[in-house]
Amino acid sequence: MGEMSEAGRLILLGAPLGNPADASARFRDVLTSADVVAAEDTRRLTRLARDLDITVGGRIVSYFEGNEERRTPELVEVILGGYVVALVTDGGMPSVSDPGYRLVRAALDVGAPVSVAPGPSAVTTALAISGLPCDRFCFEGFLPRTPGARRSRLRALAAEERTLVFFEAPHRIGAALADLAETFGADRPAALCRELTKTYEEVLRRPLGELARWAAEGDPRGEITLVVAGAPTTAPERPDDDTLRAAVAEREAAGRSRRDAITDVATEYALRRRDVYTIVHS
Repeated sequence: MGEMSEAGRLILLGAPLGNPADASARFRDVLTSADVVAAEDTRRLTRLARDLDITVGGRIVSYFEGNEERRTPELVEVILGGYVVALVTDGGMPSVSDPGYRLVRAALDVGAPVSVAPGPSAVTTALAISGLPCDRFCFEGFLPRTPGARRSRLRALAAEERTLVFFEAPHRIGAALADLAETFGADRPAALCRELTKTYEEVLRRPLGELARWAAEGDPRGEITLVVAGAPTTAPERPDDDTLRAAVAEREAAGRSRRDAITDVATEYALRRRDVYTIVHS
């Protein structure tokens, strides 16, 4: 370990999403001067340092989802010993759907200073490039992996008027888009941002229904950030009772339970669920 620092502290580093040229001068300085660098992927950090033509000056340790509970107290002890610990994830800001929150909270709880060298964020990068409103948004991170939990979360978000930002794995994006199109409506505008800042960066600005078809017909790869327009601020025109019954029946025929079908229709037309239930059973 290097020389004793004047005061131990934790520094969060915003890492490039893919293009090493996005690394700030301060990012480089901290990597070369910190006593310990905690990295989500030590091999990726080594490659990044090589691309930046710098040498990580301190000890490199791994800090990822599988070991952060065990390693957090160890790193806090290092900070309390007067050393500087830098935390870097694979890309973007630590703590934002990446390891970091646990260590930040533990450091603050013992009175250790925490600072940040701001850098790229997939959330704000995707928002800015999406072409969708950015003045008000909410970040939902990764959707639940199981279909039932995912659909439940989406039903709770269907009426959210702010622009929504999600992360999703390529092998789940098809199912997620299908559920989004069914729950939010196939015409809801969205932007699928893939491999941001990298060689094969791609942004698809299409309605959810078209994106769902694109994912079903292709083989999506890479890191994906999905931006979805918020719900319209004005409720859609209420259809007549027969149309509501037909909408529920159509969803049941597609495999939804009656309870879920009623909930979906109520959400789509901004109606109370019990009113739709009464109409269906009258």
